[in-house]
Amino acid sequence: MAKFQSLQEAVRDNLRDGDIVAFEGFTHLIPHAAAHEAIRQGRKDLTLIRMTPDIIYDQMIGMGLVKKVVFSYAGNPGVGLLRRMRDAIENGWPRAIETVEHSHAAMANAYEAGASGLPCAVFRGYRGAGLKDVNPEIRSVTCPFTGEELAAVPAHRPDVAFIHAQKASSRGDVLIEGIIGVQKEAVLASKRAVVTVEEIVNDFDDLHPNLCVLPHWTITSIVHVPGGAHPSYTHGYYERDNAAYLEWDKVSADRDLFMQWMKTNVLEAGPEAFAERVKGL
Repeated sequence: MAKFQSLQEAVRDNLRDGDIVAFEGFTHLIPHAAAHEAIRQGRKDLTLIRMTPDIIYDQMIGMGLVKKVVFSYAGNPGVGLLRRMRDAIENGWPRAIETVEHSHAAMANAYEAGASGLPCAVFRGYRGAGLKDVNPEIRSVTCPFTGEELAAVPAHRPDVAFIHAQKASSRGDVLIEGIIGVQKEAVLASKRAVVTVEEIVNDFDDLHPNLCVLPHWTITSIVHVPGGAHPSYTHGYYERDNAAYLEWDKVSADRDLFMQWMKTNVLEAGPEAFAERVKGL
């Protein structure tokens, strides 16, 4: 059942060293505030799962929290490389990391399998693709009904998932509007789920036609963090901060500049700073 907590409490109670964790959001609703709190609390040896890792995983990798990343396409969206992730892979700074790369389809199906309580996902994919030659987790199975060769990958079953959403009701139900991504599946596949939200309201009204409601019994903790997805956007609240993504490309290219930025904007900041950052967007 959903518990209303501060961000510090929610991360402290739900994220542990060595956990398998998903900070999910696709294009918008990316849980930056939650990731920053994990960095402030100094979690370590995490296995990160995510479709399209972007700058929050770059930041967590650069701060040495991560031992392994399971992902599909990693990059600074619309800009280029994840420079801290590349530095860790190529030079072991600040530590070496293991990577397991999948396609988008495999990641989505693996979350769906985890949400369904299945050990693996079976789908059409990877035919003629070279990725299965370097990822031993990609296997082939034969359909017992048609004889068709299909791809199989392990289900995603995170210890904890973090997502951002527009609203939570006073009962603890969560409303997501706009691009849904795999937030629902990540929550249902995980042992624990933490949701940061823009607003807490009595009930939901004036609903957008493309929405998802996660009932309170699927959520472990809810945290009120206005602006908590910045610099990604939250549909209906603020736009994507494109300048921040361009700035990150320069910041992340230099280790010293990266550490200085993290000190100012993460280690010495708090969740309340996110509301200030989205003013005027």
